[in-house]
Parts: sequence; C-alpha cells; structure tokens
Amino acid sequence: MNSLLQQNIKYLKGVGPQRAKVLGEDAEIQSLQDLLYYFPYKYIDRTVVHRICDLQEDMPYVQLRGQILDFFSEGAGRKKRIRATFTDGTGVVEIVWFAGLRYVENTYKVNRPYLLFGKPSIFNGHFSFSHPELENGDEQNLSRRAATLQPLYRTSEKMKRIGLTSRAIAELVRSAFALVPTFDETLPPYLIQDEGLMPLVEALRTAHFPKSADVLPAALHRLKFEELFYLQLEILRYANRRKRSFGGFRFERVGEHFLTFFHQHLPFELTGAQKRVVREIRNDTRSGRQMNRLLQGDVGSGKTMVALLCSLLAIDNGFQACIMAPTEILAEQHYASLSALLADMPLRVELLTGIVKGKRRREVLAGIESGNVALLVGTHALIEPTVRFRNLGLAIIDEQHRFGVKQRAMLWQKNTTPPHVLVMTATPIPRTLAMTVYGDLDVSVIDELPPGRKPIRTVHYYDDQRAKLFAGVAQQLALGRQIYFVFPLIKESEALDVQFVEQGFKDISAAFPAHVVTMVHGQMAPSDKEAEMQRFVRGEAHILVSTTVIEVGVNVPNASVMVIWNAERFGLAQLHQLRGRVGRGADQSYCVLLTKRALSEDARKKIRIMTETNDGFQIAEEDMRLRGPGDLEGTQQSGMPFDLKVANILRDNALLAHARSVAEHVLEADPTETLPQNAILWSRLQSLRRQKQNYSEIS
Repeated sequence: MNSLLQQNIKYLKGVGPQRAKVLGEDAEIQSLQDLLYYFPYKYIDRTVVHRICDLQEDMPYVQLRGQILDFFSEGAGRKKRIRATFTDGTGVVEIVWFAGLRYVENTYKVNRPYLLFGKPSIFNGHFSFSHPELENGDEQNLSRRAATLQPLYRTSEKMKRIGLTSRAIAELVRSAFALVPTFDETLPPYLIQDEGLMPLVEALRTAHFPKSADVLPAALHRLKFEELFYLQLEILRYANRRKRSFGGFRFERVGEHFLTFFHQHLPFELTGAQKRVVREIRNDTRSGRQMNRLLQGDVGSGKTMVALLCSLLAIDNGFQACIMAPTEILAEQHYASLSALLADMPLRVELLTGIVKGKRRREVLAGIESGNVALLVGTHALIEPTVRFRNLGLAIIDEQHRFGVKQRAMLWQKNTTPPHVLVMTATPIPRTLAMTVYGDLDVSVIDELPPGRKPIRTVHYYDDQRAKLFAGVAQQLALGRQIYFVFPLIKESEALDVQFVEQGFKDISAAFPAHVVTMVHGQMAPSDKEAEMQRFVRGEAHILVSTTVIEVGVNVPNASVMVIWNAERFGLAQLHQLRGRVGRGADQSYCVLLTKRALSEDARKKIRIMTETNDGFQIAEEDMRLRGPGDLEGTQQSGMPFDLKVANILRDNALLAHARSVAEHVLEADPTETLPQNAILWSRLQSLRRQKQNYSEIS
C-alpha cells in the first residue's frame, strides 16, 4: 500500500496530538490506514425526510426539513444551554444544545431552511432533539442528499468530549481520501478478476460513503473476502509448513497392550464415533508426520476412553504417553479412572500434581526418566524442568483452552522429536469458529453418547417455585441420589460470590436437615476445597453447594440433579458445561434452571434453548448467535492471526468456506511462494503478519 497510509494520524488535518492520543486509545486508530479501515457499524438512509406530525417516540434517527423560529438561552456559566423552536409547517419540535454554544450562536439563523438529523425523544410532553446535525436545507443540498446513506461510526464518551463524533470521524475519513486518493491493490489481478471483486480503493470509498444501498453489498463483499482469504491463507500456510517441517514418530503396530485391553478389559462397546476417531488418530500416528489433532466431544461422550486407547497405541510402540489436565481435581479423576481400567494390566500409571511431594514425587520422577512409568497423568507440573521423559511419544492436553500457549509448547521440548499432540475439549466449537481459530489442526468430533446414557431432562423454574423444586430434590435424595446447587459469580466480585454461596448453603442446609450438605468456592484453601469435594465424591455428603469451580472435572455418577440458581446470569456454554456434571450414570438425571420472573429477551432465549436441546454443538451455534463470536471466550481475536474489521465468522460463514477453498487452490499452485503473479499476495501477508504477531505454533 501507499507509504502515506502509514503516516501517523496526528498529522491529518483536524486531528493533532490530543485527538490522536484518544483515537489510538479508544479506537485503535494510529495511522491513515487504520482510519480507512475503521468502518461504519451501520448506515442511516438520508433519502427519507419525515414530517413532524408523523414522529413517534420509538423512532431511531430521523431527518426533518424546516426552519428555526426562535432561540432562547437558559442558565449561566457551565449550566448555560440554548433552546430553539423548529418547524416544518406540520408541527413544532424543540432543539437543545448543552455544549458548543458559541458555534450555535454564530452559525444557525432563524427563518432559513435546514435539514435536521437526530434522534427524537419526549421531554415535557413534546418532541425534542439534543445536539442534532443541522445543515443547509436548500433545494440543491437536498438533491445531493437524496441518494446517500450516512455512515455511523462507533465513538466513545472520551472521543465525543473532544469533538470526535460520528460526523467528525466521517470528515476525517474524507480528508484521508483527499490526501491519499489512490493506493496499491492488495490482491493479485487474476484473483480480483476470477472472484469478480470491486477494486480496493472503490470498495473502501463505498464502504464509508455509499452512493446508494445498491452498491454497498459489492463493496462489503470485496473487503470481507479479502479479510477471510488472508486469514485462511495464513492458517493453511502455517499448517502446511508445520506438516513439512515436523516429522513424527511412527506408531507402526497395534500391539499386545492395546489388543488385550480392547478384547478383555473394555468396559463397554465403543460408539461408532469413538471408533472413527481412534482410526483417524491411528492413521496420523503411522504417517511419519507429527500429529496435531483437536478432539471435540460433548460432556460424557467418551473422550477419556479414546485418550486411553491412543496412549496404549503409543506404549505398544515403545513410547510413553502423558495426559495434562488444567486442575488437580480433573487430573486426579483421570488418574483414578485410568488406573481402575488398567488395574489388571502390567502397566505403571502415575499421577504428578502439586500435592505429590517428597519421597513419592522423587519415585515418580525417577520412573518417568527410566521409562518405567508408561502413562503419566498430571497438571502443569508435567512441564516442569525436573520432569524428564525417557521417550515421550504422545501428549494429550485436556480442556486445552485453560492452558497458556507457552505451557502447551513446553510439552514439545520433552523429546528430541516433538511428540504427537492430541488436544481435547468438552466445549463444543461451532464449525465456522473451528475452521478459523483451529484451522491448522485436524479436527475430530465425537458426536454420539455411550450406550445406556439417558438424556438429561432440563426444566425451568421461577424463584417463587422453590417449594416445588425442593420437593423434587427431596424425592431424589430419598432414592439415594446426590444433588448439586450452583450459584453464580456476581459482578466478578469474590466477596459477593462467597456471601451469596454461604447464604445458599445456610438455606439449603435448613431445608434438608436430615442430609449432609457441603460447600466449595474459589476463596477456600485448595486443601479444604479438595477435602469437601472428596466428601461428595465418596458419597459422604449428599448435597454440594458451589460456585462454578465444579464446571469442569467433577465426575460423580450418583449425582442426578443439577440446580443452577439465577441461571439467567450464565452463558449458554457455561450452562451446558454445568449440566454435564450430571447424567453420568444409568439413572435419569435432571437439570433445573432457576430464574427470576422478569427476564430479558436474550435470557428467555437461553433458557428455551437449554430446555429444548442437549446437543452441545447446536448450543454452541446458538451461543455464538446470542453473544457474537467475539465473546466466545475471547477466541475470535486472541486466537486468530489477524483481526477482522468488517467480516464476521458466523454471519459470513459461507464466504469463509469459499475463501478457505480459494486459499487452498493458491497454496496448491504456489507451495514455494515464488510465482510472480502472487508477489502482491505474499507481500501483503507478510505485512499483515508484522501488524499482529501473536499466532501460536500450538493451538
């Protein structure tokens, strides 16, 4: 692009150092290029001129044509304001200004035609406009306005205070185009022609100042395609380079341990989905390339069994395997279940977490280094320098989003050749998001539940139906079942969180005096939290009152009811994760969503979705629709190589898939990145990479 575009925004007429500082802090606009890529979030149709007599209170921005009848001032000093009466002959509205009063007094005159543009509100029973836009309303200007859409830009309060309103941003954009009327293309000519794309300069101008609604879609299509194309090109380019660069250990055979376990100790028939995923991993690990695979499986779908089978595959080929979990509770549960499954087999399985200390820790570390420990389960303790594997061939990372990039990368350093990596998540990821954020990983999905599992019944109660709720809980307790009560975090305040949970603990203890009630929350000492959790796991406590610390890693098959208090405060994905704590045995389980009666429309949608489906992937899609991709655990921006300025990976998923296909064709035709016709393309990709260099080599 033209080097002028990299010019600091403070040198643009109308900006200066103070405004430049605010633009950088609040809008991430630091250069002319940043400004041109700061797109309107919507457009107002200025072709319509309303009549005052037709105004309604719920109208958005409207345009009127008329004249000012009179002005009068109120107050003095900082409290001074100017009011004016405006009419179009069909009625009268009031205009009020609280700032910029000298400009108002010097600029606007009575009995002259004006176009008024603003949002109407009711004040003292009359329509009023606060700080509307006013401009010349003569016939010539009216005809110029007759074919335009006005862009609206997002502005912060700080920006508005120094005059950087939406209209001011539009004027700065006009100044930038005047300073840099043309600049280099960012896509090769053949790609522009093949895709039927609008030229870049025209697309940018149209995106900011569309002459009509008809031309806007083509401009936005060009800009969205380019963003998504370069996003996918970078992801695919990286994936191809990784596959070429990293050779992998070959797991040539299915050996004695795998076959013995599969035929003699497998506790249940694998689902078709589990068998398919094991085959996919088997093919990866004998290909000679390092595996980097994402395994998505809903809560209770049997990911742990797949992890065990793949670990046995590694062990049969002379390698060690490890499973890294984000919490001690989850690591201990993995260890307990895997140890039980392998109890009759001559394999050493060990646990390594922060609570494994002294002589025991030294024994475990020695066993890892000697190779006697075949399967190691642990937390981030696995990546400590003191942990030295004899021959690590497979690293399995559970609930991967809870580990930092550097933590995960340290597992690669546990062998001279990087081990195969299997990343597991119980948080279903919409296909559009997986394609974008995890586009460099091969993706496997377990989309079936093991046989014998009954679907969890989800019901919605209001908080004035507690008697009905407690009666149902009492019935389950009488059957010998255990119950979860989960309370929300309140404004992310630990103090408020603990107070609320403690009150719930008192109320529930009083409601069920014949049963043992225990409590866990984030402010408890880890040892105390673990002790109380184990009381519930062993069945010594019948009811567990908790915050969301139990969202991941609690497996109590006898627990049959999950009550989520103030469920409207939780996101869909979190509600689904909490629901997954029950339904782990053969008995019918229930999830009760308890809410207040006054709910927002979004809250009602969330509750309805949860009561209608147990499908985690459908819930993930709905969650993305309700919250937007940027809210999905911060994944949209933090996980991608480049920020998206105009495209939306959910709304534009069809274009995303097409852009990925085009990127694949480009890489197939130019794997060495040397074809002359792609010089623009590789140069642009390098420029984008310099702008944001936070893409991880391990996802």
